[in-house]
Amino acid sequence: MQVITDPTVCPDRDAGHAVTIGTYDGVHIGHQAVIGATQRAAARLGLRTAVVTFDPHPARILRPETAPLVLTDLDLKLSLLDDLGVDTTVIVPFTEARAGETAEDFVLDVLVGCVGAKAVVVGNDFHFGKGRVGNVELLTTLGKEHGFEIEGVQLMPRPDGTIESISSTAIRRALAGGQVATAARLLGRFHELSGPVVEGDKRGRTIGFPTANVAVERHRAMPADAVYAGWYLRPDGGRWPCAINIGKRPTFYQDAEKSLLEAHLIGFDGDLYDEQARIQFVELLRSEQRFDGIEALAAQLQRDVARAKEVLDRASETQPDR
Repeated sequence: MQVITDPTVCPDRDAGHAVTIGTYDGVHIGHQAVIGATQRAAARLGLRTAVVTFDPHPARILRPETAPLVLTDLDLKLSLLDDLGVDTTVIVPFTEARAGETAEDFVLDVLVGCVGAKAVVVGNDFHFGKGRVGNVELLTTLGKEHGFEIEGVQLMPRPDGTIESISSTAIRRALAGGQVATAARLLGRFHELSGPVVEGDKRGRTIGFPTANVAVERHRAMPADAVYAGWYLRPDGGRWPCAINIGKRPTFYQDAEKSLLEAHLIGFDGDLYDEQARIQFVELLRSEQRFDGIEALAAQLQRDVARAKEVLDRASETQPDR
């Protein structure tokens, strides 16, 4: 996949693209449906496919005090788009100046000027440009002027039959409730967090359960404080089953400042410090709780590990690595 980080430098403009636009946070199954429609339009018209997306998330510029936690960082988003077979991704740096750009100027600068759009595919609820005045209707009008067709795609209903459509917001809400299995169904894969393994207080190893302490960027969407079964993916391609704790460790600390992510790799014995870890969440095991002493905690951790292994043995038979 070709990645363009400067929309003023676009080497394949003359080739023409079927393009879709959006934040694409999560690249969930609703996003995948829109990308699939874009690929079908490209095949019909003999074009390449392009995704135009933004970094950082526009809300971090427009309303930083209420900006949502993001489901995917840029590296993961690009990896997921590549896996879907997208030919070109244009990353538009989202700044205050870009936020003030009219919808018409965005179309001219990026869709026409950068990727040479011949077809534009977006969700029916898509809005863009200053004041969010850009929509399917405006794109249709501009397409007649600049030579591209427009297709609006209906939002996908949730697989559980609820009225709410699939959205990044719905996935964040599931994670906030610890419902990582629900989030996985909406994402089409396990929710993933990443970060370097850093030194912790090394308490776990003293009770027989050493953990990798993963430093996650503060703007990422973490599941609720609880214990989960999941996978630890190493840079060398290794995948280890693990019991994951997210929380403030109330057995040891009365008022911890923030929640930490700690993963106990089942059956692993080695040094993980400073490596870039990827953590995938499969199933909620239990809520976080305070124990009356180390022995009670160690006994529960033993049960957590056994349960995690059981869950992951079952999941590995039916789920892909992602």
